[in-house]
Amino acid sequence: MSELMKFKLVNKIEGISFIILIFIAMPLKYSFGYPIATKIVGMAHGLLVFAFIYQIIEAKKEAGFTMKETALYSILSLIPFGSFYTDRLLAKKIEDSKVKA
Repeated sequence: MSELMKFKLVNKIEGISFIILIFIAMPLKYSFGYPIATKIVGMAHGLLVFAFIYQIIEAKKEAGFTMKETALYSILSLIPFGSFYTDRLLAKKIEDSKVKA
């Protein structure tokens, strides 16, 4: 599996964990008094953020992301549902690299 495909996978999982944290775990904590929800989901999300950072660095080396692309993917990871847009951009990049090969 290429680093680009690994990054695409980690991006998707990290994005889903972010959405779960914001829209499920945080309401459970603040509306229903279950602080354990954010502790568990927050820890998992934190680990996935580190995986995201590692994988974007590796994918940048292999796929030759520009600084603009790297910054865009990083910023999109901070926006809820931004990872789904990144997924679309990466799918296009993967398709373009297959056409060139």
